[in-house]
Amino acid sequence: MDFLNDMSGQGAAEYILLFGGVIVIAIAALVIYRAYFTATPVFTDQDLDTVRTCSRGG
Repeated sequence: MDFLNDMSGQGAAEYILLFGGVIVIAIAALVIYRAYFTATPVFTDQDLDTVRTCSRGG
């Protein structure tokens, strides 16, 4: 019954959980900011023309 009190693998398990959490956060960030990592432009020409028109006051 000494194996119930053995804590030698606890540190490794904590590192695995920590590393898994970091991977989940990284994947979530990639999904959220997918437009910035793809070749698809974030702004279209129409959006830029609208901003230019509004900035000129008309």
